[in-house]
Amino acid sequence: VKRKIASLKAFFHYMEYREMLRENPFSKLDIRFREAKLLPKTVPFHSIQTFLSTLYIWKDHAESDYQRRCCIRDIAVTELLFATGMRISELCSLKPSDIDLESSNILIYGKGSKERILQIGNPEVLAALSLYRETFSADIAVCGYFFVNRLRQKLSDQSVRLMINRYAKLAGLSQHITPHMFRHSFATLLLEQDVDIRYIQKMLGHSSISTTEIYTHVSNT
Repeated sequence: VKRKIASLKAFFHYMEYREMLRENPFSKLDIRFREAKLLPKTVPFHSIQTFLSTLYIWKDHAESDYQRRCCIRDIAVTELLFATGMRISELCSLKPSDIDLESSNILIYGKGSKERILQIGNPEVLAALSLYRETFSADIAVCGYFFVNRLRQKLSDQSVRLMINRYAKLAGLSQHITPHMFRHSFATLLLEQDVDIRYIQKMLGHSSISTTEIYTHVSNT
């Protein structure tokens, strides 16, 4: 209903702008809907540990070079998602120049054309990214994006979703996990570690603190 009303408002505004209408019947129409406020779904920390352990086990027991390469990339993707809380679209849009592993900085181009820089302090995440870059350097050079698929093209959001579903099943996790749930888990765990909410807001790239404040209702402590 909201989508249809927004479309009609835009259409009548256009007609008014082109002077096809003397008066816009939607200009004084104020319709508000009460929507259910659902809390963000998170992944328990022990499930994240199990998920990551499964990835590393599959890498160590890969039966072919192709399988090992895929595992190296999937580990880098998952580690980065959980270590930064970035959106899946932001991750897939990363360019090689956006990731400076020497200074451990990542430049993220977020919603509303806003840039933010995140620091990665976890050595395991940096090691996973370094191994990925080293293994896929030729593919990255051809593609122009940091994360690539088997066709040497930009890794898609859907590919990451399918990858996460696959490893969640292999890890024996009953919970349905999406890439965005890593973002929710990241924010909730930071709150539980007493990280300042303003700092979390900057890390997540939220323009309003009220968006970040929803995680205070999810936090266990």
